[in-house]
Amino acid sequence: MSNSAMRNTLEQIVLNQFTPLHCAQAREMLGWSFERLSEASRVSVAAIKRFESGEPIRDVTLLALAHRLEAEGLVFFPGFAPGRGENIRGTTPNPIGRGDYAMIE
Repeated sequence: MSNSAMRNTLEQIVLNQFTPLHCAQAREMLGWSFERLSEASRVSVAAIKRFESGEPIRDVTLLALAHRLEAEGLVFFPGFAPGRGENIRGTTPNPIGRGDYAMIE
């Protein structure tokens, strides 16, 4: 499988698995405010609040959130609270190389 195909597959997995509840639980586990996650992910506070309240956000914005939280060693599985992985950075590709990266909310 090519790198591009693998990246697209991993992105699709994240887009279908990372939920608003995961985001809120991860912030709580880390002791992060909306502002702290915003600074770390480059996603606006308004977009994070919209996502956590169940409103839609752009795919690239969701990937930026998941990537940043996974960089803190958190892992996300459907139906479960975030967990901590040892020496894990997660599988979400860094969205910075996406063509729509400039559209992060």
